[in-house]
Amino acid sequence: MTTAAIRQKLYDYIRVADDKTVKAIYTIVAEDANEANEWWQDKKMLDKLDKIDADLESGADEGVSWEAAKKKLQERAKK
Repeated sequence: MTTAAIRQKLYDYIRVADDKTVKAIYTIVAEDANEANEWWQDKKMLDKLDKIDADLESGADEGVSWEAAKKKLQERAKK
């Protein structure tokens, strides 16, 4: 089953599930959901972003042009 199909099944299930079931599901995924929504409080994530930014600014990382990124994404979409 694809991830998209699983998402749809979960969405459909949660829409009609009773309150007790929704709260139980939320308890299971709450920590991950909060981490994903609060990335700006993650010191490791912020340090990594600072390093990426510094490397781009200094030229240590040349980055990728928009055209090159767009081309690669279009190639992936064709597969």
